[in-house]
Amino acid sequence: MATFRFEQCLPQNRERVFGWHERPGAAHRLTPPAMGQIVAGPTDGIAVGSSLTIRLAGVPGSLGEWTAVHTDLERPVPFADHAEGGPLPTWRHVHHFDEADGGGTRIVDEVTLEKGPAGLPLKLVESRIAGLFRFRHRQLIDELSTAERYQGSGMRVAVSGASGLVGSALVPYLRVLGFDVVPLRRAPESGEGFIAWDPRSQWVDRERLSAVDAIIHLAGEPIGRRFTQAHKDEVLASRVGPTRALAQAAADSERIRTFVSASAIGYYGANPGARLTETSAPGNDFLADVCVQWEEATRPAAEAGVRTAQIRTGIVLTPRGGSLAMQLPLFRAGIGGPLSRGWLSWIALDDLLGVYAHALLDDQMVGPVNAVGPNPVRGDEFASVLGRVLGRPSLMPVPKLGPQLLLGKQGAEQLALASQFVVPEVLQSRDFRFRHTDLADALAHILTR
Repeated sequence: MATFRFEQCLPQNRERVFGWHERPGAAHRLTPPAMGQIVAGPTDGIAVGSSLTIRLAGVPGSLGEWTAVHTDLERPVPFADHAEGGPLPTWRHVHHFDEADGGGTRIVDEVTLEKGPAGLPLKLVESRIAGLFRFRHRQLIDELSTAERYQGSGMRVAVSGASGLVGSALVPYLRVLGFDVVPLRRAPESGEGFIAWDPRSQWVDRERLSAVDAIIHLAGEPIGRRFTQAHKDEVLASRVGPTRALAQAAADSERIRTFVSASAIGYYGANPGARLTETSAPGNDFLADVCVQWEEATRPAAEAGVRTAQIRTGIVLTPRGGSLAMQLPLFRAGIGGPLSRGWLSWIALDDLLGVYAHALLDDQMVGPVNAVGPNPVRGDEFASVLGRVLGRPSLMPVPKLGPQLLLGKQGAEQLALASQFVVPEVLQSRDFRFRHTDLADALAHILTR
């Protein structure tokens, strides 16, 4: 048997730190995206008997389903959980919360294991467990700081696209801040905890929607496929019509005061060759035209006096999807490299979630908002940093044929090979605080390195 012990000191008092762990969404926020994703639960927060199941990234079959059950709880001191099945069936984790000097909190995490996965020596899992707790400790610092800046205070928010890459992270992020989040779900009628809608027919349960204070609209056909005419038609149709329908519903509501819609930095075109702010002109390629029509579809809400913002999203860093997830297997195999030398305007997923929270609460945030970090990098620098974080070479350039085979020539030019130097001018003017402004720091955190 081995015991692993990790300590952390925080300036917040013990009741506040412990209370944060009891909030809805807290378990999701402390689960590293590189480790996997919670697919069920928690069934009852951290209460005794509550369980959650994580689908572990890269672990096949039933071995990749890890269920943790809470077994002890003594407010406000310790709580504990143990594993049932999965790769570490002897896992037991006790969370201690001690009062620290100056009114702060000292957290002590103790993990005991009798054996490693498949009987392997425990030394082989020690570094992975250490990476897990490095992530959790950094994440908790950021989460508590965020909770002090953004307080949802029960604001009810409808979210479309809640099961997508961004939406599945945004829902627990908002809930842990105190927002009452109600997902929009494709269904013929509304049920407990969700609002029914059909984006294809542009129908939404307006009676249920009229009981929310704000709408965040994320839904749309994923772009990262081969640019056939059928795919391009679906990309456009899935954005413009549903956006206009929700914007009109917001306009007709007496309660809804805020409408926040996703958009993308594709608005500026694939290679505009200039420093881009929210006032820059749109490009003239397919994705630029999609974004122009997408943003125009929010007009019914804006014209009715509903505060409306369009979040022009850059390259989102998360191992769960997008361009980073596509590149990771190549880099881990030692054959990764730059796609191009073009400018990459990136943003960590947690910062993008923060942008949406900021847009909900900042009454002065109106119109287009560039959701990118403040420090774009060249494609070769991105590859070099990613290789360094992973401890892998990064010298082998990716032939243009690769993205072209996957996305088609047009898709490769407008996505994989695009060069856009985008500046978050509005966010900076509204005192938005980024968690990650340095690429190496962002990658090391989300990849638990």
